[in-house]
Amino acid sequence: MKSVAVIGASLAGLYTARALRAEGFDGRLVIVGDEHHRPYDRPPLSKDFLTGTSGQDQLALADAEESAELDAEWLLGTRATGLDTAAGAVLLDHGRPLTCDGVVLATGATPRRLPGPAPAGTHTLRTLDDARALRADLTRGPVRVVVIGAGFIGAEVASSCAALGHDVTVVEAAPLPLLPQLGAEMARLCTALHADHGVTLLTGTGVAGLHGGAGPRVTSVELSDGRRLPADVVVVGIGVRPHTDWLASSTLPLDDGVVCDAGCVTALPNVVAVGDVARVAGVRAEHWTSATEQAAVAARNLLAGRTVTTHRALPYFWSDQYGVRLQFAGRRGPQDTPRILEGSPDDRSFLAAYERDGRTTAVLALNRPRPFMRHRRELARAAQPL
Repeated sequence: MKSVAVIGASLAGLYTARALRAEGFDGRLVIVGDEHHRPYDRPPLSKDFLTGTSGQDQLALADAEESAELDAEWLLGTRATGLDTAAGAVLLDHGRPLTCDGVVLATGATPRRLPGPAPAGTHTLRTLDDARALRADLTRGPVRVVVIGAGFIGAEVASSCAALGHDVTVVEAAPLPLLPQLGAEMARLCTALHADHGVTLLTGTGVAGLHGGAGPRVTSVELSDGRRLPADVVVVGIGVRPHTDWLASSTLPLDDGVVCDAGCVTALPNVVAVGDVARVAGVRAEHWTSATEQAAVAARNLLAGRTVTTHRALPYFWSDQYGVRLQFAGRRGPQDTPRILEGSPDDRSFLAAYERDGRTTAVLALNRPRPFMRHRRELARAAQPL
């Protein structure tokens, strides 16, 4: 293989490019990104960057020396518009072809948006430019913020806005935030963090639409039950969808992401997918750790021209909300029973295990990083095939 194009210049793309070099690939390496920025870390966007305690320089995933060692060509501010498998080329905006022997798909995901108009002052948070625009709106003095969606992004944004002194309301359609991830009992305990910090949480109701005034800036959020919430700033955090639209005319199977085997290899052995866009062995994981772990597997298989190794990692995610580090690892089933192992929910510091038939299937911690990591390692060892 003499040339590889990495489509996506964020975490997954960068880590796969590094892995290709580590595996001994010394050919032409081209990294294509639709943003104008070099790879940066996204998790701080909803936290330290939004509150102004860190700047853009602290987000960089690679310094100048690391970038030079990678010896890659960077095509930033460039969109991939199609994949011509017959010609062995990625089509770029304005119809430009980028010929290559191998392709890494790392285009990530796109925020879901509410139907209907989005007046000025309405934001999603996925990119650095998104975070800059939201931060600018939050520096106009105390404002009324409505966050739609109480998942990880929504909760982190609500936490940051509360820390900045804004009046914050969070709207969640489900009966409890994080219900699919944590189950009802643990989700209820984590929900208390909002009230602890003066944030109003409204659950079990959706959003009918956004309303604007003269300007026109957003002035209120209409709920599905008819209530209206005054709002100066609205943040929509209702999940993401994999960025696969540009692949619709390709021969690759798409199903809530790019369909891959357990080695991140698609139906074409010279095309692999990693990160939020990849549906690996039937599972699409939208977490930082998954993107970094998949990179080495995908690079090795791409260079081999077939699946020689697979990705089987224990699911893991974390979130920082209201000064609390929430960590989760494992595979929780709907009937698993949580049990507090140490600490107290009343103190917002505890470690809990989910159990099924006498064995632990997952662990959850609030502000208990050391014991959590120990249990996470034990879970990972138990998950490895003998």
